[in-house]
Amino acid sequence: MIEQHFSKRLVLIPARLASTRLPGKPLADIAGLPMIVQVAMRAREADVGRVVVAADHQDILDAVTAAGFEAVMTGNHHQSGSDRIFEALRQLDPDGEIETILNVQGDLPTIEPETIRAALRPLGNPDTDIATLTVEIADDADRMNPNVVKVVGTPLTESRLRALYFTRTTAPFGDGPLYHHIGLYAYRRSVLARFVALPPSTLEKRESLEQLRALEAGMRIDVEIVDGVPLGVDTPDDLEKARVILAKQKA
Repeated sequence: MIEQHFSKRLVLIPARLASTRLPGKPLADIAGLPMIVQVAMRAREADVGRVVVAADHQDILDAVTAAGFEAVMTGNHHQSGSDRIFEALRQLDPDGEIETILNVQGDLPTIEPETIRAALRPLGNPDTDIATLTVEIADDADRMNPNVVKVVGTPLTESRLRALYFTRTTAPFGDGPLYHHIGLYAYRRSVLARFVALPPSTLEKRESLEQLRALEAGMRIDVEIVDGVPLGVDTPDDLEKARVILAKQKA
């Protein structure tokens, strides 16, 4: 893991109330707590830095603070989680003391704390601008599924890639592993500021993948390989799966 004082790192969890497939998703009850609170608990268990939810609605902020966590209100105009966390960062740390920002998606209530910690490891290399996660694809159906984003990268070690491209298609061609991208990011502060100031890039718009903006701008993204994909809650079926998992853990 990157050697850095706890106080120099900030874990931000963007939360948006509107959701087409699952309205009010951040407030959905899972094992007696709103989903966004469950995510904040996983982030606190990771023990890598201050944890704050970046909310776009008062109901989210109220639910988070009622559970004893910190939250900050952000605008409802943001097009991406990256934009939302940058607004939150400027509110929380106007003097620029935070050096590393970890962006944890607000719909990962069952994510393992170790998975969160793993996202910081590539930043131990000073040449790395952004760090993220991946897992080797084991299911043949996922290899062809455009909703499963693939990382095309060159191996650095047995557990790390340097990202060359991200795509929804099946790539690269030929024999060998394919890797499923997990959308959890760790940024150096200066890199995040530069990233959100850039306009959407050509390939980003074509693939609908925000991380391509960074690659097109010449930023280096290194990718830590982990053991499993955390359950992302996007549908009612996903929500029921998360409820079962956390109910068993609670029991």
